[in-house]
Amino acid sequence: MPEIQEKKPAAVLPLAVAGLVLSLFPIVYLHVVSVGQLSPITHTISDYIFVANGSGLLAVTALSLAAASVALLAVLVRRGLLPRRGPVSLLMGLWAGGLAVAAVFPTDPTGAPTSFSGAVHRYAGAVMFASLPLAGWLISRRFISSTPVRRFSVAAGITSVAFMASHVTLTYEGTALLGLFERVLFALLYGLLFALAAAVGREVRS
Repeated sequence: MPEIQEKKPAAVLPLAVAGLVLSLFPIVYLHVVSVGQLSPITHTISDYIFVANGSGLLAVTALSLAAASVALLAVLVRRGLLPRRGPVSLLMGLWAGGLAVAAVFPTDPTGAPTSFSGAVHRYAGAVMFASLPLAGWLISRRFISSTPVRRFSVAAGITSVAFMASHVTLTYEGTALLGLFERVLFALLYGLLFALAAAVGREVRS
């Protein structure tokens, strides 16, 4: 029986990695089919809901990413690498929950007045973009020694602040840089999650 329990976390880890990989396909597809329609510099990823089939595809990305993150957290907890309750579990939960909420409450069209759905979407984004970098940093400092996790966490945290600031101040030649900062941020967050999966894998095999 102990051996079966020991194998469960190892079995969940490939599912987490598969969820991360799966979440990439819809968003990459939307970037390709929206060329000439949306700008990756000025439009946010959330704006892809206005592309054909964009709402469903974005939901697949968000929910797959949330599920993969929860699976990683489950492995960490079951292996005894993280306490079941604590700041990291809370932050990872906020990240995953923020993704799910942002998928349910879509953003508003650019230039439109802020609706209830748009406001919820915006605040959910702020919570999730702040939560994951801090969770990764805490994991690398307190629980798993991983230089890649720590570096991705710091870079994502800095970029998250830049993304928030780009809503009101950061422009280049009069052009808002929302989309650019968000895409860099998402690339770093994906790097953080894959680095965390690799670190967890090493712990599971040890």
